[in-house]
Amino acid sequence: MPSDLYDVIHRRRDVRGQFTGEPIHPDVLNRVLEAAHAAPSVGLSQPWDFVIVRSAATRRAFRDHVQQRRAEFAGTLSGERGDRFAGIKIEGILESTLGVVVSYDASRGAPAVLGRHAIPDAGLYSVCLAIQNLWLAATAEELGVGWVSFYREPFLAELLGMPAGIRPVAWLCLGPVTHLETVPDLERHGWRERRPLAEAVHADRWGERIH
Repeated sequence: MPSDLYDVIHRRRDVRGQFTGEPIHPDVLNRVLEAAHAAPSVGLSQPWDFVIVRSAATRRAFRDHVQQRRAEFAGTLSGERGDRFAGIKIEGILESTLGVVVSYDASRGAPAVLGRHAIPDAGLYSVCLAIQNLWLAATAEELGVGWVSFYREPFLAELLGMPAGIRPVAWLCLGPVTHLETVPDLERHGWRERRPLAEAVHADRWGERIH
């Protein structure tokens, strides 16, 4: 039984506050990126690119933007929900060693991307598979990853000088960590609880449970 793989899957966490800022060995970073680049993709289009962001100025500019978006979201909350969100750290942009921005190029392999004709979003799904590969490989290397999602795509695309049509799908904070939490942050903070598998599995038709 490939227990190591299952261990990595269940140890993986979305890291916010445990980054040490220590350097990542170039060989380790290359292995993690190779794992991401080995992901399956619709029509073998490999529609992803990886921008490695080390610049302190770029990271500060992005963090300032993220904090503005956080404030916007906080303004939609009230009462207990607002109080709970106030205590949740949403990013480790400056604390992590570097950022990896994963992008999506819908024109890669176009116009005839095998397998994308009926499901246009299949290319975007492919990018998400690359992100998951990167995340699991980083966990296996004892690194932490934090996916930052409080941003506007046009801002990040302009910040990084991306060509028109390239979508920045994820800013991933990456680096060594003091530890990985055993319980996900949002669960620890009481924001959400994980659903049991039994609630997510249907038999033949939606709503029919497996007994």
